[in-house]
Amino acid sequence: MVERHFVPVIVGILGVGLASSSLAQQAERVRPADWPAYNRTVAGDRYSPLARITRANVGNLEPVCTYQLPEINAFQTGPIVVDGTMYFTTEQNSYAIDAATCQLKWMQHRPLAKPSGLGASRGFAYLDGMLFRGTPDGHLIALAASDGHQIWDQAIDAAGTPGVSIPMAPIAADGRVYVGNAGGDNVGVTGHVYAFDAHDGHLLWKFDVVSPAARRTWTNPNLPITGGAFWTSFTLDRAKGILYVPAGNPAPDFDSLDRTGDNLYSDSVIALDAASGRMLGYNQLVRHDDHDWDVDSPPALATTRSGREIIASANKDGLLSILDRSSVGASASAGGSASAATPEDAVPVIPLLSQTPTTTRSNVHVPLSSDRTVHFCPGITGGSEWNGAAYSPLTDSILVGAVDWCVSVRLQRPLKVPPAGVIWFATATPLPRMEDPASGARGWVTAFNAENGTVRWKFHAPHPMLAGVTPTAGGLVFAADLGGTIYALDQRTGHVLWKNDTGQSIGGGIVSYQVGARQLVAVAAGMHSQVWPGAARNGRILVYGLP
Repeated sequence: MVERHFVPVIVGILGVGLASSSLAQQAERVRPADWPAYNRTVAGDRYSPLARITRANVGNLEPVCTYQLPEINAFQTGPIVVDGTMYFTTEQNSYAIDAATCQLKWMQHRPLAKPSGLGASRGFAYLDGMLFRGTPDGHLIALAASDGHQIWDQAIDAAGTPGVSIPMAPIAADGRVYVGNAGGDNVGVTGHVYAFDAHDGHLLWKFDVVSPAARRTWTNPNLPITGGAFWTSFTLDRAKGILYVPAGNPAPDFDSLDRTGDNLYSDSVIALDAASGRMLGYNQLVRHDDHDWDVDSPPALATTRSGREIIASANKDGLLSILDRSSVGASASAGGSASAATPEDAVPVIPLLSQTPTTTRSNVHVPLSSDRTVHFCPGITGGSEWNGAAYSPLTDSILVGAVDWCVSVRLQRPLKVPPAGVIWFATATPLPRMEDPASGARGWVTAFNAENGTVRWKFHAPHPMLAGVTPTAGGLVFAADLGGTIYALDQRTGHVLWKNDTGQSIGGGIVSYQVGARQLVAVAAGMHSQVWPGAARNGRILVYGLP
């Protein structure tokens, strides 16, 4: 069903003025017609400069073509588009289709001896005719974009460790591919960032989130250090050569009573020298985490209309955190030290400018206990998940999708340490009984003033918002919910100008690109998940355009 709809929740009105594309995007020289990275640019702004689909004509948007996958899976991929070809992934398969007709060009299958539990694969990186993706068994592989044949296959050093996988979409630039391992909820797994040579796959450098110096801040010697891993994409300031990575939660996820200390550098946005992996700065946005509130989404880099250099980090804690990146790397470039010898003091803290809620937050400071059950929001599947903030230079706004879903948790006593590689929540409440009924879960899209984090408008969706949020130069914001509805919102006001009910849960990417003279919008729909509610008969790429 396709229909016009006009029911927003408006907090404020923003006038749209003339604006140039972001400085980060200009530095990347991305062709306007393409969507060549998970978040379009490696800076992560998700902004499409295309303007043929506008607020005035979006009501005429109609289906153009559909590609139906021969499998049902946790379809969380972020499609990329280069020169009229769309590329996307599932856990075991890699696909290329014609981006205008949805005709299959090639498909490559990589069998797994043991598929991962969640089945997530979030997509490709692209560079110089090659595609790069992670695998559930801890490999990074390179494929030829032309026909999908494998160019190289490189296992990370943690491959084969129980609980380790690579679901994130890598990013690639300047001859390097950047990727990290997931599994920080699993006993004994910690996070690492890897930089590989794009040409032949050899390792250039590795960064340990919980370095030997950082381990001093995990002060209970009786617990195996666990956490700080990566399951979402990175971002890159190419002009300055700085890589930004979002490290996830420490484990046991809910027990900070036994997991003592600051647990650095979990739950942090971390800045690394892109050429060497040297740490340049960090901010631990969630301290003493006992809510499983990963700093989990790509840290979007933007330069605001006033010239302020920011990081927009929207995470599972239900907050949009805006940080000042203007001085990151300055001390190192001036000859200062960025050593992690004393992690609390020697590495500069990236300044926090503002924090604003993206969803319901309640009981956030109530201590968890084994004596009583505590209900809090957002829950383990709340806030922003693998698709984070977007930035629109058109309105100088940060756009964020979020989940409104709470949990009830009681701690386990006595604390038990499961075997290596097993998920470690440390709760007496099993996961299926933690979450409030799925029927009550809702979603939000919020527009924030990029200069100060204040709310401009909010749209309340009837289902959680997990899909990518995509602003365009046509004055629109595209988003989708787990009920299967795709929305086109007015970027100024949040009014719903168009929507389409696909009947398929949507948790993947939404991208806008151009083939010939035609602007198109594509959605990865049909997420079948043991964690998330919603109907999904199969995975599909759905493409829309004007008549």
